[in-house]
Amino acid sequence: MENESKTDKTKEWYRALRKPSWAPPSWVFGPVWTALYLIIAISYGFVAYESFKGIVPVSILVVFIANLVFNFLYTPLQFGLRNLVLATIDIFLVLGTLIAALVMIHPYFSWVSLVNIPYLLWVSFATILQCAITFKNQDKWTT
Repeated sequence: MENESKTDKTKEWYRALRKPSWAPPSWVFGPVWTALYLIIAISYGFVAYESFKGIVPVSILVVFIANLVFNFLYTPLQFGLRNLVLATIDIFLVLGTLIAALVMIHPYFSWVSLVNIPYLLWVSFATILQCAITFKNQDKWTT
C-alpha cells in the first residue's frame, strides 16, 4: 500500500509540474523507452562481447557503461528525489556519453552507431524537454 501511495504522489508531483506545450503525454514514455531499451540491450551487449574478445578497446566499453549508469540514475533523481536540477545535469551526462560512445564505436562497428540514432534523437529531445521543465519550475528546485 505504501508503494502505491508513493507512486501516486510521484505521478501527482509530475502532473503538477509546469511543462511546455510540446511536451508529450506521460503515456508516450513507456512504449518509447521499451523500444529503446531493446536497441540498447542488443547493441551495448554486442559492444561488451566484442570488448571481452579484445576487438573493441575497454575504454570504449567504459563509455557505454557510463551511459547506462547515467541513464539509470535519471529516474531516481527526477522521480525519487524529485530533484529537477540533478536530473538536468544527469540528462546532459546521458547525452554526452551517448555521443561519445557512438563516435568511438563507429570505426569498429558503424551499425551500432546507426541503430542507436533513435536513442540519440530521443535523448536529445528529452534533454531539451528536461531543461524546459526545470526552468519553468524554478520554484521547485529545492523541493
